[in-house]
Amino acid sequence: MKTFQSVKYWIFDLDNTLYSGKTKVFEQVDKKMSKYISNKLNVTIEEAKKIQKNYFHEYNTTLNGMIKNHKINADEFLEFVHDIDIDFLKKDLKLNEELKKLDGKKIVFTNAATNYALKVLEQLGIRHHFDGVFDIADADFVPKPEPAVYDMVINHFGINPRSAVMVEDIVRNLRPAADRGMKTVWVMTDRPWALADAETSKPDFTTTDLSAWLAEVVEP
Repeated sequence: MKTFQSVKYWIFDLDNTLYSGKTKVFEQVDKKMSKYISNKLNVTIEEAKKIQKNYFHEYNTTLNGMIKNHKINADEFLEFVHDIDIDFLKKDLKLNEELKKLDGKKIVFTNAATNYALKVLEQLGIRHHFDGVFDIADADFVPKPEPAVYDMVINHFGINPRSAVMVEDIVRNLRPAADRGMKTVWVMTDRPWALADAETSKPDFTTTDLSAWLAEVVEP
């Protein structure tokens, strides 16, 4: 497709984007967040879940809310919540083949931590395709969709936004990318929080299957 002939940078979110949300990988992280909050604030798991979700909606990540309200150690939080078992995650042979066809650099832009991102990419069998990871620590723990963070990614990798594509499962995280001139792709899931702002955030492309979409629109 001519739309992508001039693309030099492919920017991918990680969780529920480069692997299907149906794998339930992020559910493990979600549970670990609740456990961390329960332990740190000495509250029940039920109360911890409420705090977790409230912080996510107000501050865009639970971590950001915990930092602002409880002065926690961000590295401690990230290490705890990303200590999960992903051995069941299968290599994605189809996605591997489609990533091979993409011209340009490929970057992971995530609100998670780099070590976790690399572990997931390795498990999926696609780590070798990626030229870099920009994680929450690189963003000084300020999460997407804060516009300034997108400028940090652009500056870090020397990206011309008009020659870049961003792929995300949370639709509101695509708006700052679009505002900077990137093409945007929404990998739609059934998560209610990923659908928030769908009426006002209009991505260029929408799919429920990243590999199939890549196969359809990108020239080999």
